[in-house]
Amino acid sequence: MIALAQKASFSVDALAIDAARETERIAAALRNQLRLLKRRGLVIGLSGGIDSSASLALAVRAVGAANVFALFMPENDSDPESLRLGQLVAETFGVEGAVEDIGPALKAMGCYDRRDASIRELVPEYGSGWASKVVIASSLEGDGYNISSLVVQDPQGRQQKLRMPLSAYLGIVAATNMKQRTRKQMEYYHADRLNFAVVGTPNRLEYDQGFFVKNGDGAADVKPIAHLYKSQVYAMAAHLGVPEDILRRPPTTDTYSLAQTQEEFYFSLPYGLMDLCLFGLNNGVPAVEVAKATGLTAEQVERVWADIAAKRKVARGLHMRPLLVEPIGEIGD
Repeated sequence: MIALAQKASFSVDALAIDAARETERIAAALRNQLRLLKRRGLVIGLSGGIDSSASLALAVRAVGAANVFALFMPENDSDPESLRLGQLVAETFGVEGAVEDIGPALKAMGCYDRRDASIRELVPEYGSGWASKVVIASSLEGDGYNISSLVVQDPQGRQQKLRMPLSAYLGIVAATNMKQRTRKQMEYYHADRLNFAVVGTPNRLEYDQGFFVKNGDGAADVKPIAHLYKSQVYAMAAHLGVPEDILRRPPTTDTYSLAQTQEEFYFSLPYGLMDLCLFGLNNGVPAVEVAKATGLTAEQVERVWADIAAKRKVARGLHMRPLLVEPIGEIGD
């Protein structure tokens, strides 16, 4: 817990880390985990974002580039920049990889058609030439409920924002979750082929708040940055030599056909503010001190904390193992 008595005030400096030391600690942990798993290397899906890029750099530091395999998994709604940046990271660290276009598989499973059918509950004319995304209301406003809305854009570029009935929201999310689960299937195919382990890439914000799909991007054998706040991941990435194009790229879901930031979709605040609010909550920092560090009011900080608590309830279910009627002691349940 941070000792505020020894500091003039709580600030972003509370998130400072010794990147070199932490790199070696994570690399050693990964090597030990591979021995425990009896695997000889690491597979990682590269999205062109900061988390997967930092995770790949750490994997290379742990076991060498020859024992790391990268996957690039675009689909019909992906930003082409994601593939370019993912390949840039692999090239920077000397890692071999493969492009697995999951678009045809998703189309065959009805991912896009199922999503569009749910959107047409609100917008009957939605179809070819249209685009969409899901956005969440700011946790600084409203009555404490996480209200999601649908944004659609017609072929002429006109946008409208609509409140969704539960059936439409669940249908859109269920179809979209196929993307993460299909990617994970490809990761495990290559992991099994190579006798490697699969790397999960959630940072602490995502891991704590349930910003992942169960049995999709939430599935992995090792999660080397789940203890690091997003700001700390950026510091680690810079230390490890992740390309500047990645460091400058705004965090994005790259999941919907309209461009969408992570704060629009889930966190409702920029990651730097979310980091400070979460760190403050985790370490017993008074709301008034967090407010000074973030530029928010104490009341707004309390609202963010309430939102964190609400999302943690969702995250508990996502983290749970399958439930059994009774423990199976022979395998340690």
